Amino acid sequence: MIQITKAQVKLVRSLQQKKYRDETGLFVAEGDKCINELRNAFQLEIMVTEENATRSEIEQMSSLRTPQGSIAVFKKRQDNGTIDQQEGQNLTLVLDDIQDPGNLGTIIRTADWFGIHDIFCSKNTADCYNPKVVQATMGSLARVRMHYTDLQDWLKKQDTPIFGTLLEGENMYSYFSKMKENQEGFQQLTKGKSIIIMGNEGNGISTPIRKMITHPLRIPSYPSDADTAESLNVSIATAIILSEFRRLAR
Repeated sequence: MIQITKAQVKLVRSLQQKKYRDETGLFVAEGDKCINELRNAFQLEIMVTEENATRSEIEQMSSLRTPQGSIAVFKKRQDNGTIDQQEGQNLTLVLDDIQDPGNLGTIIRTADWFGIHDIFCSKNTADCYNPKVVQATMGSLARVRMHYTDLQDWLKKQDTPIFGTLLEGENMYSYFSKMKENQEGFQQLTKGKSIIIMGNEGNGISTPIRKMITHPLRIPSYPSDADTAESLNVSIATAIILSEFRRLAR
């Protein structure tokens, strides 16, 4: 294996910053499991291991407190803005200004688990190629396509039910129970195409996007009259609502 160069060390370090990821069209992943998953979907540009780099060089390039010994540079995927048309991919997730890289990475991994292959994000949502996001996905970026766009414009073009999680929304479980009694509505919910919107960690779904929701839902606390936390973490809330949608479809 060819020894890593100083220029490559500098390049890998620079990719910690979005500016250079955008300029080069490259991003970094660390750890054998994550790297092996991503190799199935992304073009590998540079591979760094303890065979072609010193421990000091790996530590310089790594974003982790304890480097795992393997670092890879991949070429970003080109976004054509289209939804995956695989059979059964009837749910699309929309993220409105998710800011925390850990939350975004967990959401991507959760979407992968529940068979969602497309996530549409507002332009202010955290960069999915941020090293912290990439690590949190544990390779799920290989199967989940990320689209950054003007959400208002994109949602206006969608002729499908739009669900959103709001504190003032209808109890999610009550809503689904009612839908089960409506055969036509239930078939549309489980077999038709739907969009689920999740909002910013502190402010929730923004006002312009909120107005576009056709089915506002709420994940109820338990018991309903108890003194609880103000809200759920957005990645946890995403897991709960996706799990319920998929449970209904079984």
